[in-house]
Amino acid sequence: MEDKAFKGIFPYIVSPIEEGSGRVKGKVLRDLVEHLIARGVHGLSPLGSTGEFAYLTFEQRKEIVRIVVEAAAGRVPVVSGVAAFSTADALRQAEAFVKLGADGLVAILQTMYPVSRSGLEGYFRAIAESVPCPIVLYTNPGLGTADLGPDTIEALSQVGNIRYVKDASGNTGRILSILNRVGDRMKVFAASAHIPLLVFRLGGVGWMAGPACILPAECVRLYELAQLGDWEEAHTLQKKLWRANELFQKYSLAACIKAGLQIQGFDVGGPIPPQEPLKPEAFDEIRRALAALTQEA
Repeated sequence: MEDKAFKGIFPYIVSPIEEGSGRVKGKVLRDLVEHLIARGVHGLSPLGSTGEFAYLTFEQRKEIVRIVVEAAAGRVPVVSGVAAFSTADALRQAEAFVKLGADGLVAILQTMYPVSRSGLEGYFRAIAESVPCPIVLYTNPGLGTADLGPDTIEALSQVGNIRYVKDASGNTGRILSILNRVGDRMKVFAASAHIPLLVFRLGGVGWMAGPACILPAECVRLYELAQLGDWEEAHTLQKKLWRANELFQKYSLAACIKAGLQIQGFDVGGPIPPQEPLKPEAFDEIRRALAALTQEA
């Protein structure tokens, strides 16, 4: 696929892993990719937070990227997550995923010990310099990853192929601070922690999030309404879709998305241990919410 601007709805795809063997459920993943593309999503992002990257081996990650790239077949860009504690591990992933055909990378730094600002910048610069594709910075301090403040993001926006940022801090005001600092050098994606419609109004170019896995058509419609400037109808739809976010806050995100996909007929399995599957009452609540949302949206 040509190097085109990333924009629109990019579902963070789940990682369907066979319990016991650890094999990737290839058919299920291909079917999910086909389903999402058919409903109009603008891109796909495996190995994000919804993809449970922290629980996957390097071989599992490569297999997931390979399958998603093959299934997408160039119809939409595949922007894979790269997440590591060390720079060396991140570079190994970045080079492998681009070789497999990823059109871009979402770069994440996992942390155990404190990392200085220069260390943060060095990590992301090294990833960007190792590959020719666009890079999306991902900061999500609530998930044990490095928090990139506006100063660091502004500095990294000077790197030619670091073109996007997804700030999942939940601080919408910080998004405006970032936009004011980076100018035209970098574009912003909304996260599940935000009300995406507000990010669109601020100038965000899209939404990378787990909810689009189970409500793809509705999320695409929200984006389309924003592009048309039909803010009244978009606001009505956003209010309805926010019910799903409330469920994600109540239950573990990946477990919730996987439960929703199982309800929709995709045998993605449960969350990767030591996470535990949701209880039957949670499935019932998610089932009722999905039924209401798909009827109303």
